[in-house]
Amino acid sequence: MAILKAFKGIRPTEEMVKRVACRPYDVLDEKEARIEANGDPYSFYHVIKPEIDFPDGHNVYAPEIYQTGRSNFEKMVADGVFKQDATDCLYIYSQTMNGRTQYGIVGCAAVDDYMNNIIKKHELTRPDKEEDRKNHVRIGNMNAEPVFFAYPNVPALDTIVNEVVKSAPAYDLVTDDGIGHTFWVISDAGTVKQIIDLFAKIPATYVADGHHRTAAAALVGKERRDLNPNHTGQEEYNFFLAVHFPDNQLHIMDYNRVIRDLNNMTKDELLTKLSESFSIEEKGANEYRPSRLHEFSMYIDGAWYALTAKPGTYNDNDPIGVLDVTILSERVLAPLFNITDLRKDKRIDFVGGLRGLGELKRRVDNGDVKVAFALYPVTMKQLIDIADTGQIMPPKTTWFEPKLRSGLVIHSLD
Repeated sequence: MAILKAFKGIRPTEEMVKRVACRPYDVLDEKEARIEANGDPYSFYHVIKPEIDFPDGHNVYAPEIYQTGRSNFEKMVADGVFKQDATDCLYIYSQTMNGRTQYGIVGCAAVDDYMNNIIKKHELTRPDKEEDRKNHVRIGNMNAEPVFFAYPNVPALDTIVNEVVKSAPAYDLVTDDGIGHTFWVISDAGTVKQIIDLFAKIPATYVADGHHRTAAAALVGKERRDLNPNHTGQEEYNFFLAVHFPDNQLHIMDYNRVIRDLNNMTKDELLTKLSESFSIEEKGANEYRPSRLHEFSMYIDGAWYALTAKPGTYNDNDPIGVLDVTILSERVLAPLFNITDLRKDKRIDFVGGLRGLGELKRRVDNGDVKVAFALYPVTMKQLIDIADTGQIMPPKTTWFEPKLRSGLVIHSLD
């Protein structure tokens, strides 16, 4: 059963939160972070992407990078930008995008739950990215950014959350992308205990977004445990920062594919080969979005096509075989384009659904790529089925929006 722990969060003051809060480390590059920080020493990019304080080309994995992130945070605390809550609290973090709001419970997940597979994963992690995040946690001595978890909806938790959000929030801001971020502090010990007790009845939680941060936080916790001869299991390093959302509130967007060449095929040859596995219907110049599972859209040479997978090309009884990313990989990418390693092949790129079908059209029209494929989004049920059966989703399958804002609350490992 899932462990949720309250903690003494370190948070920006209400006056400073808009200057501090920023996008997560992995959705933008160093150049973009430098532009968004805009010279503000209190932007949280100086903590989570401290390479912006070094010249271009500096090794982003150098020890001084991580130490600078820690020093920058310590200076923010010294300058009064951040304060620590006096008692163990939980928090509610709501995000509103396109008129839809999701409410997450912010607390600490347990390293033991990660090790015992109570926290379930659906993606593989890359050792280099994992080590990078571990260094941020190790040297920073904190979870600077939360991970994004889902849990099976519990109506009793919804009732508590609905009561909490009737009170005045600690923060209420709208970011430049039009997304609303609202944050409440739960300091009442009785309410905190109610939530923790309800979580203890939840059989599993699921990593929605942030597999590398989750692995890094858990592995650093285990390192600290192994080095401490007086370990009790209650030390803060046994827990890490997570925002837990009920699964019925989350929205997974499409995660689409663009390919740089046609692997020596003409368009007509490609269409002929596709017709072996798909029913094809030309849709013309207007954007066409897949409307159901096993339907794809393709954009090539100024035209959109609907591709419907033929019976026998997928297995609806297999959590992996039912996925449209699996059908595309097995029926199109591997046999027709000779793309078998989606993580490493430079001929394929991935476009998150937030950018829209227009981004696919733009990249084909400007000659950057030759063909684009749009997919119907994965559902939360598909994700949970895969995680529950211990399987791994193909790379670049899920795109969650909105992303969590970083810098709203920090968890110290001390």
